[in-house]
Amino acid sequence: MKPAESEADRITPNLRIDTNLVLIPVTVTTPLNQFVTGMEKEQFRVFEDKQEQEISYFASFDAPLSIGLVFDASGSMGSKLTKSRQAAAEFFKTANPEDEFFLVQFNDRPNLVVPFTRSTEDIMSRLTFTQAKGRTALLDGIYQALQHLRKGRNPRKALLIISDGGDNSSRYTESEVRNLLKEADAQMYAIGIFEPIGSRGRSAEELSGPGLLSELAEMTGGRHLPVDNLNDLPDIAAKIGIELRNQYVLGYVSRNQQRDGKYRKVTVRLNQPRGLPPLRALHRQGYYAPTQ
Repeated sequence: MKPAESEADRITPNLRIDTNLVLIPVTVTTPLNQFVTGMEKEQFRVFEDKQEQEISYFASFDAPLSIGLVFDASGSMGSKLTKSRQAAAEFFKTANPEDEFFLVQFNDRPNLVVPFTRSTEDIMSRLTFTQAKGRTALLDGIYQALQHLRKGRNPRKALLIISDGGDNSSRYTESEVRNLLKEADAQMYAIGIFEPIGSRGRSAEELSGPGLLSELAEMTGGRHLPVDNLNDLPDIAAKIGIELRNQYVLGYVSRNQQRDGKYRKVTVRLNQPRGLPPLRALHRQGYYAPTQ
């Protein structure tokens, strides 16, 4: 892994605005989902709408993040709250000092409980008083979190969703949330706590929940990690935190200088290093071009 850059070398929000730099965080994994670190810039190739781009920025240090925790407080979460709180605590242990976090809880409707803060203790203390009741406005929770995420100071942005089922109470539609995710320039990770498939307790919404979370997460270069055993929750949350710390950030100035506001598809390919199994690059699938 490259040594950490000095403060002057760090990505700043202004860098992206001033130079039209497109930033693509990339996670590289083996077929067994192990993280691959120590790769060099020359081992990555970036394509925008099938046209190869020149990578002008490359980093593999732990760049600061702005992160929203989207926490399900609906009635069905009752027996799962303790382990879900532990999961949040394990995730926060992976934070670096420049990260900032906020908390959105949802049941019948979403609620921004803690705005952006660097104090994870503030969020954990509020989670201590969370009570499970009501229905599941999952899409509304994601939508509100994406709106607040725009206020984040760090150029790298992510959401972590902890939920036990599909949506049954949202005003926003799946397509509206999908469009906002495309605009958001953020990675979404989801931990889905689902009843076993054979369980009589699974509603139609819960049956559709895993597919919904997987589709939304993969669009952004994040992923959905379903949980059958509640005891696995804290370990999985820690794993997501570690994944966010082991990413490469690729930056390029698009060869397409048109400011047409259109969606551009991005693909990252790897020059396979010798002696390693086939590697996989996880990254967001595209971005909207600027309009002015």
